[in-house]
Amino acid sequence: MNTNRNYGLYAIAAAIVLVGALTLGIPLAALAWIAIIAMCPLMMFFMMRGMHDNSDGHDMQEMQDMDRRHDDHPRPRRK
Repeated sequence: MNTNRNYGLYAIAAAIVLVGALTLGIPLAALAWIAIIAMCPLMMFFMMRGMHDNSDGHDMQEMQDMDRRHDDHPRPRRK
């Protein structure tokens, strides 16, 4: 598993953007709304980031075989 995450750099970048926006005169309430709206895509980015990096020890061929076996189940017949 890759444990080399740069969350500190993201926090520093967010602080720089926040201070810059406040310096330009953007109201704090507007920035709060932008933060709330941006939470969903940002959470998805961070949570899905390591999902498909194949770091769980399975090789790609084994994963494809598992998918094929899963898809080969017989379907129930309709009467």
